Amino acid sequence: MKVKTILVSQPEPKVENSPYFELQQKHKVKIDFRPFIHVEGVNAKEIRLQKIDLNHYTAIILTSRNAVDHFFRVAEEMRFKVPEGLKYFCQSEAVAFYLQKYVVYRKRKIYVGPKDFADLSPLIKKYKDEKFLLPASDQLNADAPITLDALKVDWTPAIFYKTVMSDLSDLADVYYDVLAFFSPTGIKSLFMNFPEFEQNNTRIAVFGSTTQKEALDHGLRIDILAPTPETPSMTMALEKYVMEANKGK
Repeated sequence: MKVKTILVSQPEPKVENSPYFELQQKHKVKIDFRPFIHVEGVNAKEIRLQKIDLNHYTAIILTSRNAVDHFFRVAEEMRFKVPEGLKYFCQSEAVAFYLQKYVVYRKRKIYVGPKDFADLSPLIKKYKDEKFLLPASDQLNADAPITLDALKVDWTPAIFYKTVMSDLSDLADVYYDVLAFFSPTGIKSLFMNFPEFEQNNTRIAVFGSTTQKEALDHGLRIDILAPTPETPSMTMALEKYVMEANKGK
C-alpha cells in the first residue's frame, strides 16, 4: 500500500533543512509532527525531598538539553547562585554548546564527551575526587549508573524532570499511513490514549531496540526499523520504505 501521510511522534524540527522536509518535498508525502510524550519539570520542593542540596556538589553531569534547562531552572527556584568554579561534564558537543544559553563558555570548566555516556569515563576519572550530581529524568538510561558506579566516584542521581504522556484525544478520528516512534514511552502513550488501537493497514516505524521491544510487546507489526547499517536514521528508513511502497505512483 502506498504511503501518503506520516505522523512523527516528535516536535517539528526547527531547522529549515531537516531531512523530514526534504523527504516530504521529494516524495510528495504529508508529514505531521506531534509529540506523544513531553517533559515536565519537578519543583524545588520535590527535589529537596530527594535530599538534594546543590551546595554539596562540585561537578554536574549533563546528558541532554533537558538536563541543562532543568538544572538551571531548579537552581533559580532554589535561589542557588551557581558558582563559577562548578565543573560541567557534558555527554556530547551538542549539550555543551547548548550550555552557552546559561553560562559564559570561556569562563567555565566544561568537559565534553564525544557521544555516549561511557565516553565520559576518562574525563570523570581524571576528576574522581569531585562530588558529582546527575540531574536527569525519571527514566534514566542504565548506562549512566553502570558507568559511574564502575568508576567508584561520589555521585548522586536526582530527578529534575519527568517524561509524561501527552493527551492525543484530538487525533482519535485521524488516520495516518505511517506512525513513527522513538521511545518505549511513545508506544505506551499511543495505547494509553487509544486502548482499543488496532494497527490494520497502519505501518509502524520504530527507532531503537527498546522501542522495537515495546511495540512487539503491544502486539504491533513493525514495518520500518532504524537504525540499521543500511538506514542509520529514521528519515533514511522512512525514505527507503516510501520509495518501495510508492513505486509506480
